Amino acid sequence: MSTSVIPLSSISTAKAAAARYLSCLRLPEILVLQGSPLLGALFATGLPTAETVGPLAILTAANVALVAHIFMINDWAGLTTDLADPNRAAGVFTVRGVGRGEIGALAAGLLALSLLLFSRLSPSTLGLALAIAALSALYSLPRFNWKGRPLLSSAAHLAGGVLHFLLGYSLGGVIDRRGLALATFFAVTFAAGHLTQELRDHQGDVLNAIRTNAVIFGQRRTFAASLALFTLAYALLFVLALQGILPRLLAALAVLYPLHLRWSLKTLAEGLTYASICRLQARYRALYALIGLAIVAALCGAPRSYLSQGGALPHEIFSGNLAGEFYPLSPRPKSGLDDRPSRKPRRKISEGRAAPRNFLEEAHGYRLPPRDFLSG
Repeated sequence: MSTSVIPLSSISTAKAAAARYLSCLRLPEILVLQGSPLLGALFATGLPTAETVGPLAILTAANVALVAHIFMINDWAGLTTDLADPNRAAGVFTVRGVGRGEIGALAAGLLALSLLLFSRLSPSTLGLALAIAALSALYSLPRFNWKGRPLLSSAAHLAGGVLHFLLGYSLGGVIDRRGLALATFFAVTFAAGHLTQELRDHQGDVLNAIRTNAVIFGQRRTFAASLALFTLAYALLFVLALQGILPRLLAALAVLYPLHLRWSLKTLAEGLTYASICRLQARYRALYALIGLAIVAALCGAPRSYLSQGGALPHEIFSGNLAGEFYPLSPRPKSGLDDRPSRKPRRKISEGRAAPRNFLEEAHGYRLPPRDFLSG
């Protein structure tokens, strides 16, 4: 009986090749962009259970591949301009020993893998992933070149921010007005961050004649627009919390805004240099990481606090304004034609408008009265 032995030199060569390819990935940015869809999934499906951990794992793997594809296709399309950019030339993939054809093939493979994984979830999730990939192509590929079209590039990031959050939210089966309201916060933040990135890359974009917002409208105006969008994002966070779409305790996160504003004004005073903007990006990303962790903690902790008051089940907690009456959640009958929930009030929490209809799919065998969200 013969056995085959893989030479150590082949293993070493494979490891070296894998290391080269991994070095071409923008790992910190890929990691940052996992937050939005994962939070969307958490809002839609609740805390992970034995039934949801599988779809969540598929969502995470698929989104990592999709975001890696987006950055790789951007780097592949912008190779020439990146080599001419003094702030980016040292990190170009060709410097790391990887050819343009290899990056193109790897980007295509990552997209195929991503779509294959998303197809295991639901048609709506797959459709959202395809829409995100299409926006990426419009933005990066020279044929369309939305990167060099002012306002259109920001519109692409605004739409992409909505789609990226809904990518995770679609695991709940239904995309409703609550999901769109939450997605707006993430989209505005994403668009603001993109304008900040244009400010960071302003020097190279001027050298390469790329008509970004910062190049066409100027750095100070673009900085003002970015800060205005970040301000709007904090305002949305505050309003969503006050309305009960987010846990109300999260309204306290608005206290982070003065810190963000102070750092932004300091960056402006420093002349909007490459180093100062990179420092600002690191700081506000830390703030948004804190916001994300606070949202997760609130979603995990809120059900206990509400239940301790004799209130709702976990899937009711974030369905909107909790003021008004909660109706008893009657289990669906195993047989019979009458499938309607009881309308008898279980417990009046406070006077005012009635609690809106729950947005998630039925959970625990219970149903809510057929009320429309945000209706009186």
